[in-house]
Amino acid sequence: MSKKIIELKNVNKWFDKFQALKDVNLEVNQQEKIVICGPSGSGKSTLIRCINRLEEHQDGEIIVDGNEISENTKDIEKIRAEVGMVFQQFNLFPHLSILDNCTLAPIWVKKMPKKQAEEIAMRNLERVQIADQAKKFPGQLSGGQQQRSALARALCMEPKIMLFDEPTSALDPEMIKEVLDAMVDLAKAGMTMIVVTHEMGFAKEVADNMIFMDEGRIVEKAKTKDFFDNPKSDRTKLFLSQIL
Repeated sequence: MSKKIIELKNVNKWFDKFQALKDVNLEVNQQEKIVICGPSGSGKSTLIRCINRLEEHQDGEIIVDGNEISENTKDIEKIRAEVGMVFQQFNLFPHLSILDNCTLAPIWVKKMPKKQAEEIAMRNLERVQIADQAKKFPGQLSGGQQQRSALARALCMEPKIMLFDEPTSALDPEMIKEVLDAMVDLAKAGMTMIVVTHEMGFAKEVADNMIFMDEGRIVEKAKTKDFFDNPKSDRTKLFLSQIL
């Protein structure tokens, strides 16, 4: 029996008067891969940003690895250290080498000795096939290389969960595959992953379950094959007909 690692119960989130999330309920088990899809503005990014409290939810419960996330959470940095995130934009520090980008958080947050942090960084850069670029600066790399570096950086904190917010949407088409390939490898290694993406080929290859969101709600959640072969909701059918 897989252990539940993320749980959302009746989560609601507002930006002023606009309700971005409406009664969202979700359970994610250890090593599960979930892909969230849906139109722009449907709440996908907001949902995953609430999981590591980059956004605050106003109502409901979010529990990550047994810890409830709220304004009273004392060890939010500790919880964030267990939840890696990769964004649309790479968010690498431009004045630091790729290696230093990767070692910064382990050294400062985990108080890891520099030598150990560098060994872990090189191992993760190797993992995403970019170790040969370790001494370069972000501006010297292609978009795909920068995004793989950002993935390696997240893995250096040795997270239990990885969140991806449209990680390929800012990339040129020919660079998308190299980032998705690195994510596929990560999925095969057993990482718990929640991925917001429009890349349905990736979803079919990797996801255990699919979620379709619209207007702040989870409209449909299903096993990946069922989701594509036999969607239940008319709204899901319409969305899939437009992107497949």
